[in-house]
Amino acid sequence: MGNDQINWFAKMGTGYVLGKYAMTLITHGLAGELKDDGIACNTLWPRTAIQTAAVQNLLGGDSTMSGSRTTAIMADSAYVILTAKSTATTDNFFLDDEVLISSGMNVTDLKKYSPNPNAPDSALVPDFMC
Repeated sequence: MGNDQINWFAKMGTGYVLGKYAMTLITHGLAGELKDDGIACNTLWPRTAIQTAAVQNLLGGDSTMSGSRTTAIMADSAYVILTAKSTATTDNFFLDDEVLISSGMNVTDLKKYSPNPNAPDSALVPDFMC
């Protein structure tokens, strides 16, 4: 393992990284196990920080919240995934904004999910795993 990888683990916290990795492995495993039953298993990751209590209380407070997208982006993205044909949409690792843009719902502007729609996208805080 190179120094960049070790530093990344240290920066993110071993428990957090292992939790994300476990979710990835569980998605792969369940997608394979449940495929014949027509049950889809996917993950949905945020591109940016999301306005949650954890972000407010543990990961940066007001300054991080002001650069985080609203929870609605995750809800809308999850809706797209959950209403897709399960046999065609399984074992995927989706990013919220990519789901919406590629959904066919004519979503091209993600400003409605921003805490400040007039702020440039560069003001958004990347997700902690990005």
